[in-house]
Amino acid sequence: MTDPTLVRWRLLLGEAGGACLGGGQLDEAAAGRDVAMDWLYGRDEELRRRGVRRQAGSGPSNLTTFDWLDDITRLFPKETVERLQRDAVERYEIHDLVTDPDVLARIEPNPALLKAVLHTKHLMNPQVLRLARRIVEQVVRQLMDKLATEVRSAFSGTRARRPGRLRQARNFDMVRTLRANLGRYQPDTGKVVIETPLFFSRTRRHLEQWQVILLVDQSGSMTDSVIHSAVTAACLWGLPGVRTHLVAFDTDVVDLTSDVDDPVELLMKVQLGGGTDIARAAAYGAGLVDQPRRAVVVLISDFYEGGDRHRLVRIVRDLVEQGSKVLGLAALDEQANPDYDRELAQRLADAGAYVGAMTPGELASFVAEHVGR
Repeated sequence: MTDPTLVRWRLLLGEAGGACLGGGQLDEAAAGRDVAMDWLYGRDEELRRRGVRRQAGSGPSNLTTFDWLDDITRLFPKETVERLQRDAVERYEIHDLVTDPDVLARIEPNPALLKAVLHTKHLMNPQVLRLARRIVEQVVRQLMDKLATEVRSAFSGTRARRPGRLRQARNFDMVRTLRANLGRYQPDTGKVVIETPLFFSRTRRHLEQWQVILLVDQSGSMTDSVIHSAVTAACLWGLPGVRTHLVAFDTDVVDLTSDVDDPVELLMKVQLGGGTDIARAAAYGAGLVDQPRRAVVVLISDFYEGGDRHRLVRIVRDLVEQGSKVLGLAALDEQANPDYDRELAQRLADAGAYVGAMTPGELASFVAEHVGR
């Protein structure tokens, strides 16, 4: 029996890894995986320029997208299927994964396919668009289920300085715990033995009305942030003490607040791509502020400004000086790995904005801390 590790190397390397098997052959299942991988990765121009070839023998051209999808679903575990689908739509732009009605009718929705739908929905006829909407609905529902719990937790009460009995990690009072246990310091190990951990309490108080204004860059590179902004806005919608606005922008500004309670409909209206005029969006957001000291303005962008950079900095400074909280996020998604214009971001930070990258749960906690003051 061939070592499974050697088989994996052979599948990874393609024809070039034939020596891994010592002259042996792939079994039927592994050969099927090789054909499926070659159908996808055999089109990689960079590998061809480097002289690396994948060739599965039976001819990848015999596979249609529908056949390939059927094969990978049968031959690979779920997490590998999602990775292959993500590479297909993002790396090789195989759009018929989300524009072919036969494929859409049977494909298992996942975040990569949601992004592909948002990028290609303008290519779809009404029948295909109805099928594609299923992907949007299912992935958004999964994100909502996860994020709603985080938002409810963040808004469950502001952290008070008095001791509490609820022993939860998020309520742990490190400073008081260390002080109370300093007598158990062990010089030989340099550690404090914690016998009695102490916790904060959480209080519920009457909340004055706050505005949370989300300004979301809908350029193509911000797709993840657009998705998570829509879901975050839906989770914030209707919370006591919070009035949520959602505005998408490129060179134009589109106020989507009327659809905030329906993130699926909202995402189906988003038009990804185009230029970027952040200053124009910031000016629109500033115009929405009713009570400056009760407003959180969240600017979600990679900060590659195609408009007036000086005007943008001036608007942010004015918002801060009037008492509003301004948060500049280079990414709002589960990974929070931003790619952004650091020079402009620094200028916004110098003007008084909080600048960084957050997960949706971290944004909810930021808003909750300020709203609860």
